[in-house]
Amino acid sequence: MSGAHQPVLPKEVLAALQPVWQAPGPRRLVDVTGGRGGHSALLLAQLEVDDRLCIFDRDPAAIQSLAKRFADDPRVDLVQAPFDALAQLLVARGWLGRVDAILADLGVSSPQLDEAERGFSFLRDGPLDMRMDPSQGLSAAEWLAQVEFRDLRRVLQEYGEERAATRIAKAIIARRAERPLLRTRELAELIADLLPVGKGIHPATRSFQAIRIQVNDELGQLQRFLPQALVALRPGGRLAIISFHSLEDRLVKHFFRAQEARPDPRLPLRAAELPAHPWVEISPAIRAQEAEIAHNPRARSAVLRAASKNPEFRHAS
Repeated sequence: MSGAHQPVLPKEVLAALQPVWQAPGPRRLVDVTGGRGGHSALLLAQLEVDDRLCIFDRDPAAIQSLAKRFADDPRVDLVQAPFDALAQLLVARGWLGRVDAILADLGVSSPQLDEAERGFSFLRDGPLDMRMDPSQGLSAAEWLAQVEFRDLRRVLQEYGEERAATRIAKAIIARRAERPLLRTRELAELIADLLPVGKGIHPATRSFQAIRIQVNDELGQLQRFLPQALVALRPGGRLAIISFHSLEDRLVKHFFRAQEARPDPRLPLRAAELPAHPWVEISPAIRAQEAEIAHNPRARSAVLRAASKNPEFRHAS
């Protein structure tokens, strides 16, 4: 595997799913963000001949690559779909409530960043697209051509945590009045001209992140996926999620920690009478070690969280 395609936190992912490898088979696993198959290959190396791995990705280029990589493995089932379609697709397979483990590696993939024509990177000139599935929704250029100032500023502030959101939004609105923004380099240079050059990240980093999240509805996808993952797992099944920025990680952390039913604290309930929490064995945040970061810089911002579904938890009817 090339350095760009190395899966982040490989040992940590396998350790987080350790109970699955000890469970009796046949086992059912789902990788909802297949990418180029790095994590899927790790999972398959742990599985027996009767086990199955269903791999999702909404990027058609990723599905094409995965089909080539795993063409000779009958344990693999590929699905081109966003991961918020999890429950629907598992129902069709008879897997809902029977999955042993689900893995999600969120955000943009290295190949998407590396391919200039996909329009994700401010370091490479290409069409301003940013869609993970180029056949769905508005491209970044189309969205920027029609978004109102208030919405653009909000996206930059909320999804990019950009302190200069007002200044950048005004500049984009003014530029598009003269001519449309169609190239990544145009947008990156426009933003860089507004902000002081520092020793840290590129001035366009936060804005590109924000626009990408908006175009792909990444946080909405995650919010819809999380409760579906809980329903999809069997009792005792494991969910492991790798996030790359605080917005994603916050959603995952709160989902694992939230009680679906909170008893009135004034009621004299014994511990055994409290509603069962949906998760047990929630792991703390796990980050990459310096040795991994040295040969895979993308791992620097990765955060892994995992938990087991409580065997005592019952879904509301």
